[in-house]
Amino acid sequence: MPRIPSPAVAAAGLVGGYAVARWTKKRPLGGAVLAVAGGVAAREWQRAGGAKAAVGLTAGYVAAFAGSHPLAKKIGAWPAVFSVAGGMAAASWAVTRGKN
Repeated sequence: MPRIPSPAVAAAGLVGGYAVARWTKKRPLGGAVLAVAGGVAAREWQRAGGAKAAVGLTAGYVAAFAGSHPLAKKIGAWPAVFSVAGGMAAASWAVTRGKN
C-alpha cells in the first residue's frame, strides 16, 4: 500500500479539522478529523524518523492546533489555519525528508 506523505497528512488534518468544525458547526467532529489525521501522521513519522521524531512532531502538531487560536485573533481564522498547517508541513518535511 503506498504511503501518503506525512507533511500532507499533517497539513490536511489541521485544515480539514477546522473546515469540518466550521461548516458542520460541530467542534467535536472537527476534533475527530484532527485526531485521526494526527494519528496517521504520527504513524508515518514513527516509520520515517523513529520514536523521537514522532513524539516531537506530534507535540508540534498539537502546538500548531493550539497556536492557531491566538493567531486567528490577529490575522483571521483561515490565514491562521493555513499558516500553522504550512509550518507543520515544513517541520514534518524537514525531519522526515529522504527517510520515506
